[in-house]
Amino acid sequence: MFKRFTLLVVAVFATLSAPLAGQDRDVPYWATIDTEELYMRVGPSQEYKIEWVYRRDGLPLKVIRVVDGWRLVRDHEGAEGWVNSNLLSATRGAIVVGEGLAAMREAPSANAKLKWNAEPGVVGRLGDCEAGWCEFDVAGREGWVRAERLWGAGEP
Repeated sequence: MFKRFTLLVVAVFATLSAPLAGQDRDVPYWATIDTEELYMRVGPSQEYKIEWVYRRDGLPLKVIRVVDGWRLVRDHEGAEGWVNSNLLSATRGAIVVGEGLAAMREAPSANAKLKWNAEPGVVGRLGDCEAGWCEFDVAGREGWVRAERLWGAGEP
């Protein structure tokens, strides 16, 4: 009985600590918003003023500093502020940037069949990247997009 209880405690601890461990990495690193609403503050605590409110689940952020349970982040427009680390995910995401439509192709090549077009500001999940192209999934619409059109791709 004691052995089962010990195994249960270890399993619960491992399950609960895994999401936190995903946020304890060397900076900078990529993260995504994992909530419907995220407050960016001017300092690392709830006592600081709210500078910005994000309402884009999955939006990529670059984590540039870590202080306790807070992360100093930068968004695709250059805004910086502090967010609660519990509201971030290690899941890779990207946002389409630049001018005009971004082609989502069937394969990582400019000659590959066009599947979709994504407007600047579209957010999606980022897959593997190779030879200047990245897999990009926008609500089930998948394709390859030039890496330079995706903020959140490449090294942070």
